Amino acid sequence: MKLAKMVSVEDLQVASRFGSLRKILLSDAYADHLNKPLAYWALPTDRRLPLAFLSRTLRDLLNDSLAELSATPGIGRKKIASFVQLLARAANTDPASLPAEALDPVAAAAASGEGSAEGGDLAFDPTNISEVMWAQWRADVVRHGLGGEAIGRFAPSLRHMTRVIWNTPLGEYTGVTLAEIRAMRTHGEKRIHALLEVFHAIHTITAGMGRQEHLVVRIVPRCIDRVEQWIGRALQRPGIPDRQELFDEFVQPLLEQIRLDATQQIAALAENRLGIHGPITSVRQVARTMGLTRARVYQLLNEINDILTVRWPTGRHQAHELRERLLADAARMDEAPDLRQFHAAVELFYPGNRRGAAGPLEQAIDVEPESDAVVEAS
Repeated sequence: MKLAKMVSVEDLQVASRFGSLRKILLSDAYADHLNKPLAYWALPTDRRLPLAFLSRTLRDLLNDSLAELSATPGIGRKKIASFVQLLARAANTDPASLPAEALDPVAAAAASGEGSAEGGDLAFDPTNISEVMWAQWRADVVRHGLGGEAIGRFAPSLRHMTRVIWNTPLGEYTGVTLAEIRAMRTHGEKRIHALLEVFHAIHTITAGMGRQEHLVVRIVPRCIDRVEQWIGRALQRPGIPDRQELFDEFVQPLLEQIRLDATQQIAALAENRLGIHGPITSVRQVARTMGLTRARVYQLLNEINDILTVRWPTGRHQAHELRERLLADAARMDEAPDLRQFHAAVELFYPGNRRGAAGPLEQAIDVEPESDAVVEAS
């Protein structure tokens, strides 16, 4: 397709648009764009992509005339039109929002254009993410100092995330492109989908967030935030909360987190152990009721602890600190309130040691653990 032979209105429009976009992208303001490959602005859902151009940088492509580009083998009218569309995406990406390769948290600004904050409220679609959008999401994580946080802490639900990456720091992915992630071993579509969903969630919250040196914003699972705030207040006031308050502010939110993150079987196990629909039950009783071996029950109990460890890393310290305070207060009272469910919850969510199968942090148990004996004797 030579320019001299372009006679249709559509061809003339494409040529005119290419000339305008070329002038914009070759300006000083877009210098950082020029070192990026064209694939940086491609989406998985794009059709008729000019494959011959995708690995070439914008600088290299814009050094050629439209006639020279059109003469490339395998490039016809439709692929030229697609090529111009990708150039338009590049031109619509604010140069200030294009993160540097090192993802400097100072230089990286909030996303705009194709990956703008305005677009952050759109429903998450893993098939509609370009490299430039991914780079902006990574920059948000770096800018807000979240690289050391576990990926699982920010997942909508751990049920949909491969367990092996629950505790992987976000920072392990802030220096790699989508193409590099897709080339990693063990990174199938399910894992990539879960990973992108977490970064998208963080971007949606932080993209339009300003910066104040004396303030910081924490991103915490909603149920965990509720419990943390309540524990902070409970530790500051004298006396022991009544049974209903302990349930509403400690047991119920953590149980809701388990229902969100675990299978229905694990949620039912937690409810049985906490006496939600009846008396508090021992491991032996739960195994009999649910038709499971005790070894399997211990495995499921450990999964509950694993979930809470990801969602609330400081939870063990805070829960046990509160329990010690309540035990000390109860010892000074003639008639202490009923704390059995609270103690069962602390042991369920943050046990003193791993339960069940033998291992470096676990101990084989042939009799009911001490915590069960206490509950049944109460």
